[in-house]
Order: sequence, then C-alpha cells, then structure tokens
Amino acid sequence: MLSKIPVDLSRVDKKDLDLEILRAAIIAEFDAISLYEQMAGLTDNEEVKRVLMDVAHEEKTHVGEFQTLLLRADEEQKQELKAGEKEVDEELSKKD
Repeated sequence: MLSKIPVDLSRVDKKDLDLEILRAAIIAEFDAISLYEQMAGLTDNEEVKRVLMDVAHEEKTHVGEFQTLLLRADEEQKQELKAGEKEVDEELSKKD
C-alpha cells in the first residue's frame, strides 16, 4: 500500500465513511508490519533488527485499536468475524 488509500473515499457514502477509513487504516498497519518484518529479516545489524521488530509490534497494537473501533461501529463485521472463527474451529476439529 505504501501510503496510498486503496479506495476512493470521495465516492463512499457518508454513512460508511468512518468504516472505510478504519478499514484503510487497518490495511496500512498490516502493510507497515509486513514491511518492517521483511526489512528486519534482511539486515544483519541487530540494533536495526530489534528496533524494526519493536515498531512492527507497535503496529500490531494499532491494528487492534482500529479493529476495536471497527467492530464497535459495524455489527455485521463483528458477527462475520465470529462466524469466521467458528468455521476455522470446526474445520480444524475435523479428523482426517
């Protein structure tokens, strides 16, 4: 993503704007996490690696903050998240 909002927010219905902003923020945080972890994997400098991984960890906290707001504002998203968790649990409980 690298600082480009993946949706044209000017075309989003005003009632959905905050939801789309939160989703874009979550995407940006995941993008940052991926970038920092990849860079940490490339460097041999332990100080740089340690700081990159610390910042990646902070970004994961940001994901949680934005997700909390999203789930408070979007009941359907909240229910679908629970449904997805249930489906994973069911699939993983199957015996081959």
